[in-house]
Amino acid sequence: MDKRDIFVQIEQMEEQMGALYADLGQIKRQIVELLEENKRLSIENGQLRKLLKKDAEVTASAVLQTAGSVAPSKEPPVGQGHDNLTRIYHEGFHICNVYYGHLRTEGDCLFCMSFLNK
Repeated sequence: MDKRDIFVQIEQMEEQMGALYADLGQIKRQIVELLEENKRLSIENGQLRKLLKKDAEVTASAVLQTAGSVAPSKEPPVGQGHDNLTRIYHEGFHICNVYYGHLRTEGDCLFCMSFLNK
């Protein structure tokens, strides 16, 4: 084996190590993205559980109230939809047409605020 063959083998090993390093970096970025998504989904899941529990309590309360009264009106009161959207917004979700239903993670949304102020 001459000196040139050894040098060629070292160059090939360097190239392989560089490719492995690039692959490692890509896997690291994917892990970071997955961890961030997992955290976001955990927060959203917790908020949805609270919302579900709150809605179940409201529904049970409404059933108890209407059990002794006359049949409820089929039309919702005026403004109830706006109140529901306001409640959803304050629970941490977007109500704007851009991000509707997504979790708000960075404070107030200007699109949502302009919609609420209409």
